[in-house]
Amino acid sequence: MVTAIDVKAPLISLAFSTLGCAELELDEALALAARHGLDAIEIRALGGMIDLPAYFAERFGTPAGLVHALERAPVAVCALNTSMRLVGATPQAKEEFLRYLPWAEAAGIKALRIFDGGSTGDAGELSEALSTLEWWRETARREGFASDIMVETHDFLVYPDALGRFLEAAPDCALLWDTHHTWRKGGQDPAETWKQVRRNTRHLHVKDSISKPSGKLPYTYTPPAAGEFPMAALLSALAADRYDGVMSLEWERLWHADLPPLDHALREARQANWWPQSDADATEQ
Repeated sequence: MVTAIDVKAPLISLAFSTLGCAELELDEALALAARHGLDAIEIRALGGMIDLPAYFAERFGTPAGLVHALERAPVAVCALNTSMRLVGATPQAKEEFLRYLPWAEAAGIKALRIFDGGSTGDAGELSEALSTLEWWRETARREGFASDIMVETHDFLVYPDALGRFLEAAPDCALLWDTHHTWRKGGQDPAETWKQVRRNTRHLHVKDSISKPSGKLPYTYTPPAAGEFPMAALLSALAADRYDGVMSLEWERLWHADLPPLDHALREARQANWWPQSDADATEQ
């Protein structure tokens, strides 16, 4: 069996999504990551809110206030996760997305997650996705934004043919590869999908599950290493290419309240050597 200590890339960053601890405040989420020896968090929800610009304004007042709070942080913020989709990006959705930019720019947060959207990746959806992508690029150039989007493989991009067409049309688009989603929904071997996405992936999500249907899904989430996700094969593929981006545990407790706390999932991942060791773990051993 390939263990995590064998495959850790030299510069890989370990993180989690605050989807798994949405009730926490920013300082509490950062402290949780630090206790587990992680490098960063990606922020999807805080204080029970998924409207992050509203949360930041309520807690910190201005972008400068957020910067001040993060100056004391024990770990980094690697991404802000928004709800915008390439397919289905209405003017209102674009306006809501742009509310994230002052906070990201001030705090030096380079990545803003958006979804792909759609369902099939047919010609119409691909055209709409590329149109939204061009809107963003023109906006970013005009405003001089340093932050950029990364598109999560969540909907039409879980299918290899649609993914291939999209990357051919947008070869420089950064991806957040949801490894579990392309495996479960797209039916793909993650080691094979990696060959398609390795040049574009800056960030990836990992989680585990079994094939037994649950109340909401055709599968059931499990703690890391307790399910069927082929993590060892994925880690070997990443190590072979010396992947040096973010690997983030996406523990979907906000959407699935029956899941145990994120702290429990992080302990399970570490104790089972399920994902790359953090520096703290290596020191302890």
